[in-house]
Amino acid sequence: MEFYETVRKRRSIRAYLKKPIPDDIFRRIMDAARLAPSAKNLQPWKFIVIRDNSRKREIARICKERTWIADASVIIAGVATNPDYRMGSGQPSSQIDLAIALTHITLAAASESLGTCWIGSFDLPAAKKYLAIPDEYILVGFMTLGYPAESPPQKDRKSLEEIIVSEQWHE
Repeated sequence: MEFYETVRKRRSIRAYLKKPIPDDIFRRIMDAARLAPSAKNLQPWKFIVIRDNSRKREIARICKERTWIADASVIIAGVATNPDYRMGSGQPSSQIDLAIALTHITLAAASESLGTCWIGSFDLPAAKKYLAIPDEYILVGFMTLGYPAESPPQKDRKSLEEIIVSEQWHE
């Protein structure tokens, strides 16, 4: 699939078919995350892959009872492993880097005709405890992955004229 077509067709999917993802496809998708850029190429991430149905149900409960989450073939927890590193601008890099890697997952999944949904609403202490994530690391978010059982329409997006300014900030 052509890249811009992939970007245009990507949607947040909240209904999934009960269909496993072949290992070769899953590995290609995760390889896209591995290849994502990161500050100083530190690759400050780990991805916890959850496939077990009872564990997926518990993650759905932790994600504010969004039961549809458990229907995904896979739930991926994105963990930032170097939260103290800051870029030259002073911005912490690990959460930004992890967001880039998760975006690679969304686009790779779309190119494989799979759906994803970024989950940022969850009980953080409960999730870290359940997944045994060390205190010093940051659970940035969850991502569902699976074969879509829905085809949501494209949401309205701002025009380029609304989001681009030239040379310096202005309204």
